[in-house]
Amino acid sequence: MTIPATTLNDGHSIPQLGYGVFKVDPEATEKAVSEALEAGYRHIDTAAIYGNEEGVGAAIAKSGIERSELYITTKLWNDRHDGDEPNKAIAESLDKLGLEQVDLYLVHWPTPAKDNYVHAFAKLIELREQGHTRSIGVSNFLVPHLERVVAETGVTPAVNQIELHPAYQQRDVVEWAADHGIRIEAWGPLGQGKYDLFGTPAVVDAAAAHGKTPAQIVIGWHLQKGNIVFPKSVHAERLRQNLDVFDFTLTGAEIAAIDALDPQDGSGRVGTHPEDFN
Repeated sequence: MTIPATTLNDGHSIPQLGYGVFKVDPEATEKAVSEALEAGYRHIDTAAIYGNEEGVGAAIAKSGIERSELYITTKLWNDRHDGDEPNKAIAESLDKLGLEQVDLYLVHWPTPAKDNYVHAFAKLIELREQGHTRSIGVSNFLVPHLERVVAETGVTPAVNQIELHPAYQQRDVVEWAADHGIRIEAWGPLGQGKYDLFGTPAVVDAAAAHGKTPAQIVIGWHLQKGNIVFPKSVHAERLRQNLDVFDFTLTGAEIAAIDALDPQDGSGRVGTHPEDFN
């Protein structure tokens, strides 16, 4: 099985489907990531604040998989934006991961009340130049944050990782990103189980039509929209199911029906608003 890759604005490629370890218990991470790698995943998304980078690193080390075949992302936490803290933070992350370089390093949240996200991203530019990361990007950035980062640093992030699922599609952010060559990564791509996504007729009907689970339909919807997506699961069978999404294509009508699940008034958000998380 070959997972499709997409090209970033810096020329590097990234697997479009990966495995995220948000809220995976640190003690369970090595096993979960090992099972994901055995299932065929090669793109792993973690973060310093998750507290499980060491487990990711241990699984990578034991896998025997060539480093060139893996794509590893981690993130700069909110209290490390100032001064030289980004340099120290990535050094700590690389040590825990057992790597000399990550493939993608992200500013985890803009923390606008602190007004230091432009500095943080400027430091990421330096870290990329120093070879600590191949690509750099941001996470949870809204259009004003993106506009300011690009205007003040002259560098466009490669990705913006945002909450994105059928009930909350952030169309303004997605449109701005598309216009500026930024790829969208979707976190919480299945809504984190916080609403009955899998019971909606649009998803249920598509699942019946294609002989797939509702989760597989939603992952397929993301992929066809061009999103980079990494659903989380600690169950081996679910891990394999989440990869079994490349043998069907949703019709235009099915895509439109899932698109219509977004009320477009912001009420579908299940996570924290970026303006409020500082």
